[in-house]
Amino acid sequence: MSNEKPTAIKLIVTDVDGTLLNSEHKLSERNAKALKDAAAQGIHIVLATGKSQASCAALLEELKIPAYGIYLQGLTTVNAEGKVMSQRTLDPDVSRQVITYADERGFSLVAYSGQRLLARATNPQIEEYTVRYHDPMPEAVGPLQNVLWTTPIHKLTAIGEPRAIMALRWQLNTQLGGTARLMQAGVPNMLEILPPSGGKGAALKALLKELQVPSEQAMAIGDAENDIEMLEIAGVSIAVGNADQKVKDAAGHVVASNDEDGVAEAIERYALPQPASDATASTSEPSKTEEPKV
Repeated sequence: MSNEKPTAIKLIVTDVDGTLLNSEHKLSERNAKALKDAAAQGIHIVLATGKSQASCAALLEELKIPAYGIYLQGLTTVNAEGKVMSQRTLDPDVSRQVITYADERGFSLVAYSGQRLLARATNPQIEEYTVRYHDPMPEAVGPLQNVLWTTPIHKLTAIGEPRAIMALRWQLNTQLGGTARLMQAGVPNMLEILPPSGGKGAALKALLKELQVPSEQAMAIGDAENDIEMLEIAGVSIAVGNADQKVKDAAGHVVASNDEDGVAEAIERYALPQPASDATASTSEPSKTEEPKV
C-alpha cells in the first residue's frame, strides 16, 4: 500500500500533550498551520485530551479555528462553540471507595467536575501537575468524600511515585472490578479512575455519528494508552514518533515525534491536497502497511 491518502478525510482528532504540543507543551507554527489549513478545507478538527476544557482555552485562542473537544478522557464532549454535547460521571459510591483507599496510602487526589478541579488540599505535587498541563488550580475543599453526593465527579486522578501508582492500579483493578475503568495517559506517576464507559474511543464514536462522518473518513493521531481506542476506530490511525510501542503497534502509520511536527506531517501526508510529486515524500518512519518496493 502506498503512502497516498486512502480516502478523503473529513475529521481529524488529535491528542494534545505528547502529540500536538511539543515537549515544552507548546504549539509549533507548522502544526498550527496544518490544522488551520485542514479547517479551511472544511475538515472537522477535534482536540482529545484527558485534561479539562479550561486547559485548552489558550490553545484554542492561539489556533483561532472552530474545534470540537473531547475532554476528561472522553467524559465530556463539546461542540465548536464550547457547549457540552454529552458527559459521563463516576458513581459516588465508587468514588468514595477509591478516595478512601488512596487517601489512606498517601496518594494525592484530584477530582474533576466539569471545568472545576477539587482536592482535599493543594500541595507541591498537585501544583506541579496542574501548572505543567495548563489545568486550573484545584479548589481546596477538605475531604473529597463530603462533596460526592452534591457535586458530579467525572474522574479522579491519583498522583504518586511510578512504582506506587503501578501497585495502586493493580489493587484498585482487583477491588473495583467492572465498576470503574483505570487509565494511564503516558504519565507514569498518574492514575486516572473513570466511569466504566469512559474513554476517548467511545466519545469519538458518538461524535462521528453526530456529525455523520464515516469512521473510514476520520484520522486520529496519538501517543499514549488512552489514545489507542480512537486509533482503532479511525480509518487513518497515526502514532507520533515518541509514542509508546503499543500505540505504534495499534496505529496504521507512524510519523515524526511531537518535537518534530509529527501532527503536521500526518495532516500534510494524509488529509491535505498535495502535488502528486510530493505524495510519497516523508521524513518519518514508513507506513507499517507499506509493501516493500521491488
